[in-house]
Amino acid sequence: MSRLDWLILGASLAFIVLVGLWKGRQRKDSEAYMLSNRDMRWYTICLSIMATQASAITFLSTPGQAYADGMRFVQFYLGLPLAMVVLSVTAVPIFHRLKVYTAYEYLEGRFDLKTRTLAATLFLIQRGLAVGLTVYAPALVLSVLLGWNIHFDIILVGTLVMIYTVTGGTKAVSWAQSYQMLIITTGMVVAGVMVIRQLPPHVSFGDALHVAGGLGRLNAIDTTFDLTNRYNLWSGLIGGFFLALSYFGTDQSQVQRYLTGSSVAQSRLGLLANGLFKVPMQFLILLLGAMVFVFYQFTAPPVFFNPSAVKLAKAGPDAAVYLQAEAAFAAASQDRIQRVQDYVAARHAGDPGREAAAKAAMQAAEAKAASIRAEAVAVVRKADPSTRGNDTNYVFLSYVLKSLPPGLIGLVLAAVFAASMSSMSAEINALGTTTVVDIWRRLLGHTDPKKEVWVSRLATLAWGCFALLFAEYASRLGSLVEAVNILGSLFYGTILGIFLVAFYVKRVKGGAAFYAALVAEAAVLCCFFFTKLSFLWYNVVGCLVVVVFSLIFNAILPRVPDAAPASPDLPSASPQA
Repeated sequence: MSRLDWLILGASLAFIVLVGLWKGRQRKDSEAYMLSNRDMRWYTICLSIMATQASAITFLSTPGQAYADGMRFVQFYLGLPLAMVVLSVTAVPIFHRLKVYTAYEYLEGRFDLKTRTLAATLFLIQRGLAVGLTVYAPALVLSVLLGWNIHFDIILVGTLVMIYTVTGGTKAVSWAQSYQMLIITTGMVVAGVMVIRQLPPHVSFGDALHVAGGLGRLNAIDTTFDLTNRYNLWSGLIGGFFLALSYFGTDQSQVQRYLTGSSVAQSRLGLLANGLFKVPMQFLILLLGAMVFVFYQFTAPPVFFNPSAVKLAKAGPDAAVYLQAEAAFAAASQDRIQRVQDYVAARHAGDPGREAAAKAAMQAAEAKAASIRAEAVAVVRKADPSTRGNDTNYVFLSYVLKSLPPGLIGLVLAAVFAASMSSMSAEINALGTTTVVDIWRRLLGHTDPKKEVWVSRLATLAWGCFALLFAEYASRLGSLVEAVNILGSLFYGTILGIFLVAFYVKRVKGGAAFYAALVAEAAVLCCFFFTKLSFLWYNVVGCLVVVVFSLIFNAILPRVPDAAPASPDLPSASPQA
């Protein structure tokens, strides 16, 4: 990287930290620290929601996912807009009317303390692990970029985030996220424009789309119904809908974003705007990955994008096999470049027969190169099993570092860091809030607002440190964008089921919901360990098992008097609110 790149990257990171510190100053009581005095406008809420979800994993791994597997991952988000409508009608007015600090407070008034504690604990486990993946992604950037030890990188990235999050609380997080989204959007737009401009002069954007489509990278919609297929229209609409309902409706890292709204209308607008913009944003990020794939149809790519894994393969006992495969792949790539050039020329000639033949030759050249690459990947996987033969996390990073001009490299990397910091800050902020409100305050009985600020800071710091520890394991999880969603799907369905029963099945009591949730979580874990069911369906399974078994348990368990709402500041709520 040039000095200009370092200047842009350093200035961006310093700006984010300073904005967070400035906006989060003078947070003297718990409501100000945890919920920014509930004074946020809808556009800040929307940006905060999007920034929380769009971590560095989104901008590092998603383009690589499209490079390797095409754009079908976009179907994962198809259920999200409908989920935003449902939450705007149901959850938002209930949470606002009760003036809760966390979503789980509602469960005690509706059910009992143990159900509230179970839901909060499931969230703490899931989000505490997921934030480790958020930290790992930018640490990976520094590791590849500078050759530093990745353990040091993880500590560096986490420390930057904790400086302003621990100090300023939710207001620091929300305002920093607004500027982070500006940096993110600018960086990704610049990357998209540059990848198109770097194609050969005679190759138009339309030509690039035809090349990507001809080689299977524009497969955005798959209407096949297959429960073992991770990404198709039905898993996205149904499984994605349940996942989005749970994530945005019961995950405190998102709920806390719209609990800061100055009114129900402001929170609703923030959620609906997120539903409007999220799917197009993900589509464009995947399209960027598809265009990077096209770029490497005219420029020979490395056989494997993870340089540290390649180094191990070349130093291992099968080095000769790897080098032979690498040389064969280079030759196959040159042949593929020629075939792609022929296909573009045939398109320009307007001869359908010639175009069809050139397309078939291009596809055959791609299949040959992919076969040779598989041989090299097998050697890499043997030399470094932790990679699982997966280099999707490195594709976009490799393109940025090797192909963009000075200045733009720093800008794109600033976008990646901003994304990671925005997501991590919101997540550890939510973890700290949940720990204080649902564990420390409720179980220990402490309610001093000023003292709670310091306890929240300590809890936030502790969860940040936990995330750094789990980040050490993240390199073994393959594609990060898939890993983080699989992890969430192990818990979200169960939590969503608890809330749906709370909202809509009024005759079910706390004991029934509690035991049904335990059965549901066991069922989801069985699906994960013992079946080939696609992870998006885990959310459906968990939710439906909670609903069905809560009705069963409610019918067979002995009747006990409802527990009085044990939290003195939280009334029992009607789900019709």
